[in-house]
Amino acid sequence: MAARGAARRAAGAGPARGSGPQEEPPPPLQAVLVADSFNRRFFPISKDRPRALLPMANVAMIDYTLEFLTATGVEETFVFCCWKSAEIKEHLQKSKWCRHSSPNTVRFVTSELYRSLGDVLRDVDAKSLVRSDFILVTGDVVSNFNISKALEEHKLRRKMEKNVSVMTMIFKESSPGHHARCKEDDIVIAMDSATNRILHYQRTQGLKRFRFPMSLFQNSIENVEVRHDLLDCHISICSPQVAELFTDNFDYQTRDDFVRGLLVNEEVLGNQIHMHVTTEEYGAHICNLQMYEAVCSDIIRRWVYPLTPEMNFTDDKNQSYTHSKHNVYRGVDVCLGHGSVLEENVLIGQGTVIGSNCSIKNSVIGQNCRIGDEVRLDGAFLWDRVHIADNVEICHSVICDEAEVKEKVKLKPRCVLSSQVVVGPGITLSEGTVISLHPPDEEEEDDDQFSDDSGMNKEESKVKLKGYNKKDVGSEGRGYLWKADDKNEDDEEEQRQSLWVFQNEVLGTLQRGEEENISCDNLVLEINSLKYAYNIGLKEMMQVLSKVILEFPLQQLDANLDSQNYFSALLPLLKNWTPLFKNYIKRASDHLNALFAIEEFFLEHDSLCTSIAKVLMTFYQLEILEEDVILNWFSSRDTSDKGKQLRKNQRLQKFIQWLEEAEEESSDGDQD
Repeated sequence: MAARGAARRAAGAGPARGSGPQEEPPPPLQAVLVADSFNRRFFPISKDRPRALLPMANVAMIDYTLEFLTATGVEETFVFCCWKSAEIKEHLQKSKWCRHSSPNTVRFVTSELYRSLGDVLRDVDAKSLVRSDFILVTGDVVSNFNISKALEEHKLRRKMEKNVSVMTMIFKESSPGHHARCKEDDIVIAMDSATNRILHYQRTQGLKRFRFPMSLFQNSIENVEVRHDLLDCHISICSPQVAELFTDNFDYQTRDDFVRGLLVNEEVLGNQIHMHVTTEEYGAHICNLQMYEAVCSDIIRRWVYPLTPEMNFTDDKNQSYTHSKHNVYRGVDVCLGHGSVLEENVLIGQGTVIGSNCSIKNSVIGQNCRIGDEVRLDGAFLWDRVHIADNVEICHSVICDEAEVKEKVKLKPRCVLSSQVVVGPGITLSEGTVISLHPPDEEEEDDDQFSDDSGMNKEESKVKLKGYNKKDVGSEGRGYLWKADDKNEDDEEEQRQSLWVFQNEVLGTLQRGEEENISCDNLVLEINSLKYAYNIGLKEMMQVLSKVILEFPLQQLDANLDSQNYFSALLPLLKNWTPLFKNYIKRASDHLNALFAIEEFFLEHDSLCTSIAKVLMTFYQLEILEEDVILNWFSSRDTSDKGKQLRKNQRLQKFIQWLEEAEEESSDGDQD
């Protein structure tokens, strides 16, 4: 695409001197930086400050990401913001990235409608922002990786293989159990060791055993290498086709969705994904507080050189440090009391005052903090303007802006005090305690949960109506106790991965059943064994079965089938697999789950919407779905705007009218 762009520009120029036309320089290297995580893993901290602005060794995360992009040769970066976008924009406008002298032009794209990476990339495609290969990265990546070699390999592959390769993912060698390797990001990858093409990609969190499709080892590839020693840096080199593929498939919400989708449909779509592995350079994605502590520690220990505190890569006059032995960094106007010891791996921001007889190690302290006497800090991360009273012990915990810890308080590992929280005096916070000024039971409207001002008035009114529990925060404390070690989101991600794998397994089972003419009874046995293996509920079972069968003609024939040809291909499949549906559809809720899955399919494939009436008629005639449940589904008020629009389809309305008349005639006959 870059070559075509250069050719067009050359065609518009006058004749060149010499033996031949001069080549125009390639288009500038671009990057898409997503400054939103679209999850709540840093709640309640990120309710007060967007995740991209959380301080890593006293520097905002997004500054590390922009420094990496600029150092690697990026000349134009699109920063996509949703949650607290005004704060991110204000921070960057005051930074060196928005100066005229910056080699990397930063452009802001904000919207409160973004809910996923998929929404961002669909907007990239709609606005035609990228002109050639670009780097995709999130605003919480810290790296000193030189991407030049990987970029050259990516461009060469696309040139040699006629744009078949659409993405190159960057990985770092990292043995399982390494402190900077996050369990949530643990992966197992199967690759073609000759070409670095990814053949299989699977997250391993919560999995007791790994499953690999047999086709992996039955193809013509000579050397298939399985690797579990890689850390996903969340840095990807993408072709412009990536944004187009997200537009074509609304199932793609995350990068994982995209990767798995392309690998499953590689033969159909003809696209490939490759990988590049670095052994020496550093790359990490700060996805949770464990990774936050690990990466902060790595910065202090100089593993991310040249991104070290004394280098002041942000050109911020408030970030000036001196570096001394044992990795101790001191800012301007730091005052250290008599008998206090900075043991090792300590960073202290400017204007901070430390009392006497304190012991500090493996810790980061922000600007203008006040620390009393006889304080013990080990693995503590204090942000700006934090007050610590006398005789306090803090171990492996995070204390946010303007929080206050009273006398004789002890914080055990993995505690979090969010902004302006006060605890104490004389209490001990147990391991994993999280305290915030935001009540944990506040209910936010779904439409507002990512906007900058969501829930603020509600929170203020709740504080006035509801007092603080002194048992949780101490007699002079201020804040609400949040659930410690909330793993709901991790569980949801694990279930999502299991559901994805289960769906692909069901698709493979039905494909084999069609090719080998396997009876429905045997198919039910196989699907049931998969259902139990992946712990899939009946509701999810119906959704997956309906989706897989409705998509089967698109998988087997042509994704661009028109409505008539699609139905002609689907009809014999529905007749053959009627026993499958009847085996699982027994209760009224099963009927509704199937109907909503059918609705979801046609909302995703609006070009086929005209055939929904025929499909529902077939389900009804085959006695898979009952008429009263179809009527209940059609009259459901709890539906989206697109669902309401779908119900205005004339053929569907005629079918519903026919069903209603048939039901009236049946009831009249019963009365007679």
